[in-house]
Amino acid sequence: MTALEFTGEVWEWRGPAPYHFVSVPADRCEEVRDAAEVVSYGWGMVPVSLRLGGTSWTTSLWPKDGGYVVPLKDAVRRAERVELGDLVTLTVQISLDT
Repeated sequence: MTALEFTGEVWEWRGPAPYHFVSVPADRCEEVRDAAEVVSYGWGMVPVSLRLGGTSWTTSLWPKDGGYVVPLKDAVRRAERVELGDLVTLTVQISLDT
């Protein structure tokens, strides 16, 4: 497993339904790219386990503009009382065993 911890701002993409994300800092994206060579599936998605505060869940990092973003589920945001523009610290586990 490769683990990353970073802090980022919650931002919103407004499409057919709003989504909330945290961008992986540019200086951590190389680590994700290295792991993606082994575990990535369709469109460069990278499967991960995440922790924000006391909440853990699984999802995938999405490639965006040469980097990666973490989608934040509404249920996680509610449980952790996270709002648009908040700074959050995420722990991301990338499994290299897939």
